[in-house]
Amino acid sequence: MYTPPAFREDDPVLLRQIMREARLATLVTATADGLMATPLPLFLEEGEGEQGVLYGHLARANPQWKTPPTGEALVLFSGADAYITPSWYAAKAEHGKVVPTWNYEAVHAYGAVEFFDDPARLRDAVTRLTALYEQPRAEPWEVSDAPEAFVAAQLRGIVGVRLPIARIEGKRKMSQNRSEADRAGVAAGLAQSERPSD
Repeated sequence: MYTPPAFREDDPVLLRQIMREARLATLVTATADGLMATPLPLFLEEGEGEQGVLYGHLARANPQWKTPPTGEALVLFSGADAYITPSWYAAKAEHGKVVPTWNYEAVHAYGAVEFFDDPARLRDAVTRLTALYEQPRAEPWEVSDAPEAFVAAQLRGIVGVRLPIARIEGKRKMSQNRSEADRAGVAAGLAQSERPSD
């Protein structure tokens, strides 16, 4: 990822936060057949490995797990993002030498991907992923709420993903390269936006 020094983010706590909040990541592998990518929810097991391990699953019918990767896999996480109009910059009124841009957060995690289909490991990954997203609900659904035979059949239709993070890159492009007045204009403009994500 191209990351000028002003936008580089190395704080592991912040990088993990961006990864957790992304909810949907993209797993990319380079293969002899070309690049393959799958959007999928993942969870980060922070206590495993030096930089954590990512877990998830994909459909057994997805050819990505059957196609051997050439080198490391890449997982892309996108964080907060917003269009930045030059109209918000104080510099626009001063000299007009401004252009539109996009502010965003991104984390790229690299490592050797492992695909697995052991039923116990799959059940554990699915149960933990489900619990993560059901936890905030008033009445969380649990894997054990479904009939056992049904769950076993569903598990046969997926393949687990495990990626120990070997290296990680983070970028937070949040107008750090602009003057204080321009940054204040961006903050005010985003605060007035009708888009909740802004």
